[in-house]
Amino acid sequence: MRDLSKQNILFFTRTMELGGTENVILQLCETFKPFVNKIVVCSCGGVNEKKLKELNIKHYTIPDIENKNPSCILTVSKMLKKIIKNENITVVHTHHRMAAFYVAFLKIYKKCLFINTSHNTFDNKVKFTRYAYKHANLVACGEMVKKNLVETFGLPEKQVTVIHNAVKPFVDQIKVDPFIKQLHEKGCFVVGNIGRLSEQKGMEYFINAIPTVKLCMSNVKFVIVGTGEDEKKLKDLVRELDLKDDCYFLGYRSDVQNLMSQLDLVVLSSLWEGLPLTPIEAFSVGRTVVATAVDGTVEIVNDGINGYLVSPKNSLEITEKVVEVLQNKELRNSFEKEALQTYEDDFSFNQLKNSYKSCYESRLV
Repeated sequence: MRDLSKQNILFFTRTMELGGTENVILQLCETFKPFVNKIVVCSCGGVNEKKLKELNIKHYTIPDIENKNPSCILTVSKMLKKIIKNENITVVHTHHRMAAFYVAFLKIYKKCLFINTSHNTFDNKVKFTRYAYKHANLVACGEMVKKNLVETFGLPEKQVTVIHNAVKPFVDQIKVDPFIKQLHEKGCFVVGNIGRLSEQKGMEYFINAIPTVKLCMSNVKFVIVGTGEDEKKLKDLVRELDLKDDCYFLGYRSDVQNLMSQLDLVVLSSLWEGLPLTPIEAFSVGRTVVATAVDGTVEIVNDGINGYLVSPKNSLEITEKVVEVLQNKELRNSFEKEALQTYEDDFSFNQLKNSYKSCYESRLV
């Protein structure tokens, strides 16, 4: 077995913007920093570069690897080879299909340990994906992602290891959010939806559920946390439905667990997921979730035990379950207790650290 302390790791992804994939990369940087010789990150950049700097981890900015223009592919290839040579990289860990493609295309896997973490399920580009992942030690963030890799892309089951996403425990003192506090002082329940404002997160179905919730319970307010390309469209929908006094956009928040701990309920309205962090974050602070029954979400939320599952694109089901949880304090308390237990048993940060460390060590032979 090669010594982990002598390894130089390159984490290669598309961006370091806000999102679950980027959060996992930051977790891995923190996990491996005490054990390896060097860590560098390669992407087209983003707001999380600041956190890399705080961790004293070098970041290389390259063109967006989603750009498949031949001149861009040539530029990225040259830059990637130079980074690997100059930094004496021994392990390349990709977090995007195009990143894995470059490792396959340049045959970097012949010189470096090649690991890829798959964060989502897909059903397109089958031949391309099989080519990109053929020589990788594959990590799936959940059982549904593994199933997707094996059944959709025909990759060998033995090639895929499942390591669940995780979040750190929230150990800080709660910093009271004045706006949420004000809503509670008015006697309101506060329901939140946290995530990128994009098609994937299905926020419009959450917003469309609000009028019917209000018909059942007038003392409920809703907050949406995050930014993204659909922000204007979603704000327009709130105006069209005359919900400006009921649904509030809080923008990007870096204190998600702190904020979640002050909500009464979290909704995840996604249309697809790999293994989403939002319910894990909610569970880590003892909050329960009403979530769409998609892909990896069903590996976290146990319907009727630690939360409720609803059909995707179904605002009426969201309404029914939100009202049921808020109107039944005993049920809510039971869900919250089970949610916290689920986090501690299955999605703790220590489990992620130990699993990835074992994954690396077993392959460094």
